[in-house]
Amino acid sequence: MSDTLVYRIAFASLRGINAVMARELMARLGSEEEFFRASRSQLAAIMGFRNRLMEPDYRHKMVEDARREADFISANSINAVYYTDESYPDLLANCDDAPLMLYSLGDADLSPRYSIAVVGTRHATPYGLDFTDRLVKGLAERVNGEVTVLSGLAYGVDVAAHKAAMRYGLPTIGVLAHGLNTIYPAVHRAVAADMVRQGGALVTDYRSIDAVHKGNFLARNRIVAGMSHCLIVVESARKGGAMVTAKIASGYCRDVFALPGRISDTYSKGCNRLITLCVAKLVQDVDDIIEDMNWPLKEQRVNADAQQSLFPSLSPDQEAVARYLGEHGEAQLNRLSVELDIPVGRLMSALIELEFQGLVTAFPGGTYRKAVP
Repeated sequence: MSDTLVYRIAFASLRGINAVMARELMARLGSEEEFFRASRSQLAAIMGFRNRLMEPDYRHKMVEDARREADFISANSINAVYYTDESYPDLLANCDDAPLMLYSLGDADLSPRYSIAVVGTRHATPYGLDFTDRLVKGLAERVNGEVTVLSGLAYGVDVAAHKAAMRYGLPTIGVLAHGLNTIYPAVHRAVAADMVRQGGALVTDYRSIDAVHKGNFLARNRIVAGMSHCLIVVESARKGGAMVTAKIASGYCRDVFALPGRISDTYSKGCNRLITLCVAKLVQDVDDIIEDMNWPLKEQRVNADAQQSLFPSLSPDQEAVARYLGEHGEAQLNRLSVELDIPVGRLMSALIELEFQGLVTAFPGGTYRKAVP
C-alpha cells in the first residue's frame, strides 16, 4: 500500500473539490500529501476561505479512513483510478463534475471506442424489455467493433441491458451508487459477478465506508452519462432517474435517444416528453442509433455457394466484376476494363446486368461500387 494512494483517496473524498480546483491546489502545494500536512493558515491563504476541511483533526481522520480503504482495495483486487491517471475514462474526464477517483472491479476498458448507456424505469414493461434485448442484440450483430453497454444495475431496464450484453457477448459496465463492498439490490449480486467474470466491470466513486443515501443514486447518473458516447432512455415516467440522466447527458453534449410509446402509457410519457422537448431523438430500432452515431457496420459476408444459388445466371464477365468490386469496394470503368481485361463495350453490358440484379451501384464519374445489402 503506497502513501500516494492513501493521500489520493483522502483528497478525492473531500467534498466540493472538482478536477479544476484540484489541479490549482496541486500547482500550489505540489502533492496531495502536502495538502494534509499543511497548516490551517496555509490552506486558508491558498484557498481564500476557511471551513471544516482545514481543521487538522478532520484531515487526520480523512487520512486514517483512506488507509482503511486502501487496505480494502488491496485485499479485493480493486482498481483505484485517479483523475490524472491515463486509465481514467477519457469521456468522463471532460465533464466538469467528474469525480477525482473511481473504484472499479473487472477488466472492462473504461474508455471504449464505442459505448452506449441504456437506462429506464425500474418498472419495465414487456415492450421496453423486448426493445432492450433487440437493441443490444443488434449492436452486437451489426457494429464493426465492440460496443460497451453501461447502466446502473437497478431493477427493470438497467439489469435487462446488462443481461442482454452478456447474452450477446458485449462488455457491460455497472455504475454503482455505493462502495464495492456491497451490491444493491442484493438480488443482483449474481448478475454483478457474471458481469465481472465475462469481461465487464463494476464502477463507483464511493468508498466502502461511505453510507448509502438516496441521493447517491441520482449523483451516480453523471458517471453513467459521462462515460458513454450516447444514451438511450427505453422507458420512463415523466419524473425519474432516467429523465435526470438524459438531461445530464444532453448537458455533456452526448447524443440522447428515446423510445416513443403510446401517450396513455405511464412509462412512455417521459420518453415522449424528451422527444417533444428535443432533448432526445426518436429511435425505432438499432439502425437509427448506428446511423446517427456513424458507427461502422460489419461486412455482410455471403459465401460462394449462397451467391451461386441466389444469382445462378451470372456470366463469367459478371462474376469477375462482382468479385473485383467485392474485394476492392469500388472502381472506375476504365480501371475495371484494364484490371479484368474486358473490352469496355462488353464490360458496360455486364455492369448494367449487375445493376439490375442489385449487386452493383453506379455513381457519377463512371465509378461503380458493390451494392450494400
